[in-house]
Amino acid sequence: MTRYLSQALGAKEPFFSQSIVALEQASGSPSEDIRLSSEVMQRAREKIAELGLDPKDTTAEELYGVLHERLRADDATVRQGLGIPSGATPGQVVRAVCGFLEKHDQPEDCFVLKTSVARRLLRKNPPKNSMKRLGYRSLDSLLKREHPALVYGAAGIVEGSQWHKRYRSLYTKLRPSDFESRKISFHSPLTEHWVKLAHEYVGSYRNNLLCFKELGAILMLPVETPVDGLAIIQLLMALDNMNDIRAQSSFAKLQQVKPDFGDIMRRMTMAEPVTNASLAGQPVSWRMIQRYYGRTGKNLGAVFEPTLQSEDLCWHDAEDMLVEIDPSLGFWRHTQCLCAMDNGVPVSMNIMDVALNYCNHLPFSERVVRFLRDNLWHELMSRYLQQQNLEDALQQQLTDGLVDNSGTALAESV
Repeated sequence: MTRYLSQALGAKEPFFSQSIVALEQASGSPSEDIRLSSEVMQRAREKIAELGLDPKDTTAEELYGVLHERLRADDATVRQGLGIPSGATPGQVVRAVCGFLEKHDQPEDCFVLKTSVARRLLRKNPPKNSMKRLGYRSLDSLLKREHPALVYGAAGIVEGSQWHKRYRSLYTKLRPSDFESRKISFHSPLTEHWVKLAHEYVGSYRNNLLCFKELGAILMLPVETPVDGLAIIQLLMALDNMNDIRAQSSFAKLQQVKPDFGDIMRRMTMAEPVTNASLAGQPVSWRMIQRYYGRTGKNLGAVFEPTLQSEDLCWHDAEDMLVEIDPSLGFWRHTQCLCAMDNGVPVSMNIMDVALNYCNHLPFSERVVRFLRDNLWHELMSRYLQQQNLEDALQQQLTDGLVDNSGTALAESV
């Protein structure tokens, strides 16, 4: 069973198996790896049958194709649910998804940079290339007419690395009073200037979403070329970004008492924060903490309270919002960790992977499984964390001091 998980995760051996042995011994041998493997295989068979296939007589490539057909049909359902007409342009689809998210009720506020402070920082380091590309002659005019998230977006596309380095250095002087609680904002500019900027960015990165976690803002660039599954992939990617914003928000909130608060904020703009805790030798990212407490609803404990409340450590699965749009989309619920194996390599049933494979027309041999592996790993760790002694050990490590070890998690951005 550990071999099944190892293959599904693409894990390095024998390190992975040794880590599982260590977790089992530390938690009283609950056989969580075996339980999870069995559940994943059983539920995958059930979902395959739900697709109208025979779990015993369906090849991996057949499953891959049928998942794409399901995604195509469900994209049409999302379009209908969002009121997108059949002849809508790609830009109109993006705008409709943005409008839906803007109107959707968000029960939680996020701890993010004040827009007035963001403008102040931009005044100290004027984005001259952005100003020119957006058609402004003065910085005052730019900051008056454009939301800081849009200026950040333009700067991310056209400003050089030295500008970004100078801008990040300004974050070191930030204080908790420069932040406030507010809803996540969504922006979808459609002017001629933005269409040209988007053409450059989307053409190079094959992605039209920019997420500014410290601002609590998601920028959805206009798309010119028709994209299969555009409505559903836009919605899924935005919801994933929202979880990222909420995770960084709660981490920032927890750092308010730190004397180097500003420097922590600077480092958080470059990489995902990780904690000083570990499980079986693996560093525990703050995103894992957010997901664990957000999904289980367990008491936070003294290490988080009173700075953080349960609503701060929230986590929303995209599949739940899809069901709000149309109950038929409930097929994707509880598929985050499901896969079928093909010669030791997984075929992901995670909707994010399926959507990315479908939208990018990826052949079977080049399929992506990133979101499957991320969710499966977090689910495995979550099950061990629910063993009281391991959760107590984790909280003790966190009590000894949360840190922001940026360079470990992700490569530094420009």
